Amino acid sequence: QVQLVESGGGLVQAGGSLRLSCQASGRTFSRYAMAWFRQSLKKEREFVAGISWSGSSTYYADSVKGRFTISRDGAKITGWLQMNSLKPEDTAVYYCAARAASYARVEVDNYDYWGQGTQVTVSS
Repeated sequence: QVQLVESGGGLVQAGGSLRLSCQASGRTFSRYAMAWFRQSLKKEREFVAGISWSGSSTYYADSVKGRFTISRDGAKITGWLQMNSLKPEDTAVYYCAARAASYARVEVDNYDYWGQGTQVTVSS
């Protein structure tokens, strides 16, 4: 079992930045890829960014490419999502997710563990 706790959400003006953190605990010695998803009102949960177990491979949704950066520490305990040039359409609850595999996937159903989510609100 892996437990995930997100932090770092909040209210920011358009063009601003936020950094989300995902703290993992439990069976962190197991290989697992991490990802960030988001869900806004009346929309399905969507993939934002993913990172492999080693950290050498990263993946981004087209809507955030060039603005967001996903990373994780060498101990594989903490992951981050640096969000720059935020837009009102980035407003959503952001979730950290992990899957018991080396590489991230974009589909929600491929993830075994989820955090409780953190709200990000971008004002225009």
